[in-house]
Amino acid sequence: MKIQARLFLITSTLVFSSCVLLAEEPIPNRLIDYDGFQKIVDTSKAVREKDRLKEDAFLAAMKEDGVVVIDARSATMYKLRHIAGAVNLPFTDFSASSIAGVVPTRDTKILIYCNNNFLNDPVSMFSKVPTASLNLSTYTSLKAYGYDNIYELGPLLDVNKTKIPFEGSEVK
Repeated sequence: MKIQARLFLITSTLVFSSCVLLAEEPIPNRLIDYDGFQKIVDTSKAVREKDRLKEDAFLAAMKEDGVVVIDARSATMYKLRHIAGAVNLPFTDFSASSIAGVVPTRDTKILIYCNNNFLNDPVSMFSKVPTASLNLSTYTSLKAYGYDNIYELGPLLDVNKTKIPFEGSEVK
């Protein structure tokens, strides 16, 4: 009986403590806005989907005047293989000034792609968990910085069969 009473007391204490912790005020940090992030994700869903491009449309867009192709992967992976003409702006370096340094105006057409657009390059284009695809983070962050003219490479392509040209030290 004593063991059951102790277990009940411990369980009750844990439940009460959990409720108290859940009821606490959020930890303030004016530089982190999850609700704003969620709003961008929610409001961008339909627009993003219509602005995902097939291979031929992406290639045609690359040839347009003033278009900027952003590769948001690390500098190391970019040096190994990237779409010809792409500008490397690592996602970890995104800021208002770094984006403005490669994208002349907020109206500039931006093309993005990531590892998860390509197969058969396990070194520089290794696949990530689909929910961690860099396209998702890049798109959302560009939106957060006020850029709306964003187009994304949509399909999954074989690096050995795609018409999209590559540059880099591992490209033969």
